[in-house]
Amino acid sequence: MIVRLSALLLVILSQVSITDAQERIRIAWAGASPANAAIWVLQEKKLLQKYGVEPEIISISASPIVLQALLAGEIDVSAISVTTLVSSRLAGADTVMILGIVRTFVDHIISQQNITAADQLKGKIGGVNRIGSTSDMGLRFALRRLNIDPEKDAKIITAGGNPERFAALTKGVINFTIMPEPFVRQALQLGFRHLFDIGSLKIPFWWNGVLTREAIVKAKRPLLLKFTRAMIEAIHFNKTHKEESKAIWGKYLRVSDQEGLERAWQTYTAAYPDNLLPTPEGVKTLLDEMAPREPKAASADPRQFVDASLVREVEATGFVKQLYKR
Repeated sequence: MIVRLSALLLVILSQVSITDAQERIRIAWAGASPANAAIWVLQEKKLLQKYGVEPEIISISASPIVLQALLAGEIDVSAISVTTLVSSRLAGADTVMILGIVRTFVDHIISQQNITAADQLKGKIGGVNRIGSTSDMGLRFALRRLNIDPEKDAKIITAGGNPERFAALTKGVINFTIMPEPFVRQALQLGFRHLFDIGSLKIPFWWNGVLTREAIVKAKRPLLLKFTRAMIEAIHFNKTHKEESKAIWGKYLRVSDQEGLERAWQTYTAAYPDNLLPTPEGVKTLLDEMAPREPKAASADPRQFVDASLVREVEATGFVKQLYKR
């Protein structure tokens, strides 16, 4: 009996020591959108654990709140909007994009049924997740491309997540909103109108990426290299395991509509770069958009907003080529 207890104790102690030996990383993501699907796969397939890293993954309601956690040192990396990167860095933060996830516009403008053309959005109220969030900046960007000044021609208010925005549309609190797949099909089923595909603009723009701080890159580079490998592997999984990926997406989005998930998979996997290389071009698009209203944006160098060194270092090992068998 004593021998058995001693053996059991040794097993427990060895497991504790292994756990303690694992590195830890704190990750936060914001927004119920397939833009964050790599994080979901990372969690479901335990990709970081393969590299001896134990992640703590947190869902937060909106990008500005995630940014606050990053700047406060409560998390190491964040999967959020690149608009958050630009606004924070222009304000003096050392935020930097280390991975590019969604490299173009992918959302849609959904409106009440009686709005049949984009110019009818003038004088109307639009709803976004939260002022300053990805959906807010994306909607304002799209409206300007449609010759509608979001500051003068329309009013944009905080309306909450996708379910809350649908409810606000139904009650007439808002007249239009911005919505990602797979929720466009749901919008049509609820009687709303698909007014405009923002992706049709084909503008180079980093919609979503992984942000951290320059101080964290310097202090935890080996850890972030492991994270980079795991994220590239997660994107590869999303692209090459469609049905399993769609099942994971459905779980996190709380969507069972297979046609909507298929549309989302087609849209987002086409927008994911294989190597997740962050490039300054997509940041420049946003800086150019902000320049007339923000002097700091006009003089900012987009190259200062990205750090491609982690991806470049992983690429140099042949990891990406091996994944995609090139």
